[in-house]
Amino acid sequence: MDQNFSIKQLEQSRNVHDLKGLDDLRRAAQAGDDKALDEAAKQFEAIFVRMMLKSMRDAQDVLADEDSPFNSQQVKFYRDMHDQQLATDLATNGSLGLADIIVKQLGQNVEGYTPASILRDDGNLSSINREQIKALENIQQNVLGPVSLPGNKQPAFANAEEFVAALLPHAEKAARQLGLDPKALVAQAAVETGWGQQMIHMSSGQNSHNLFGIKADSRWQGDKAVVGTLEYQQGVAKPQKAAFRAYESFADAMQDYVQFVRDNPRYSKAVEQAADSRNYFNALQQAGYATDPNYSDKILQVLNRLP
Repeated sequence: MDQNFSIKQLEQSRNVHDLKGLDDLRRAAQAGDDKALDEAAKQFEAIFVRMMLKSMRDAQDVLADEDSPFNSQQVKFYRDMHDQQLATDLATNGSLGLADIIVKQLGQNVEGYTPASILRDDGNLSSINREQIKALENIQQNVLGPVSLPGNKQPAFANAEEFVAALLPHAEKAARQLGLDPKALVAQAAVETGWGQQMIHMSSGQNSHNLFGIKADSRWQGDKAVVGTLEYQQGVAKPQKAAFRAYESFADAMQDYVQFVRDNPRYSKAVEQAADSRNYFNALQQAGYATDPNYSDKILQVLNRLP
C-alpha cells in the first residue's frame, strides 16, 4: 500500500472542520513522512494564534454592549469559527515563525542547528532545582533535625468525646496549679490539635503528645519533632518549618504547659487572670503565645460548647 501523501492531502488538515484531513496527517506521521512534521508544526502555531485571538475576543466581550445585535450567541458562534480558520491561515503563511522553530527542534536535521538535548539534559533545569532543594533540606535537618513526613501522622483519638474523656483528668491536675478551669485547658488543646486529629509526630512516626503547640527552643533538652506549620505575619498565614517539643505522655505535656506558662515572665499577666478563662486567653494572646489573630476567640468558642 502506498504510504506517500501529497502536499495537497496534508493541507486539507488545515481546515478545522475537515476530520479526514486530520486523519491523513496522522497516517502520514505514522509513515514517517517528513512533510507531516511541517504541517503539524504549522497547526501548532495555529493553536497558539487561536489562543491569542480568543483572549482578544474575551477582552472585547467585557466591554461589549449586551443589547447589541452583534453581541448575540449566534454571532459569537460564527465569529469563533472564522477565528479558528483565520489562525490556521496565518500560521500557514509563517506569520510568527513558531512553526519553523518547531521543525528545527524536532527534525534535528537542519544544517548548523544544535538540538537542545545536546546542550543540556533537562530543558526546564529541574535537575539544578532538585540539587538546590536537597541542599536546603540538608541544612534544615542539620539545624532542626529530621522532618516528620505527612504519611506518619495518625489521629490520637477517634472523636471529640474520646478526646475530652482522655484529657480531662490530666487537665484537672494541671489546671489546679494555675487556678484555671480544667475545661479551658482541654479547649486550648482541642484548638491546637484539631481534637487530636492533627497531632504533631516525630520523624519516626511516634506521637509527640504535644497538645499546646509549644516549640522546642534552645532551653528544651528533650526530644523534638520538626513539622510544617502556619505562622501569621501581619495577619497573613505563611508556611514554615518549626521544631516542637515531644513528650512521653499527655500528662507530661500538660505539666510542661503549666511550667512553661508559669515560669515565663511574658505570661505573668495571663496567670494572674487565670480565674477568668476569657481574660486568661486574651492576655495569653496579647503576650504573643500564638500568632493567629483569632486564637483566643477560637478557644473560647470551643470552651463554650463543652458540656
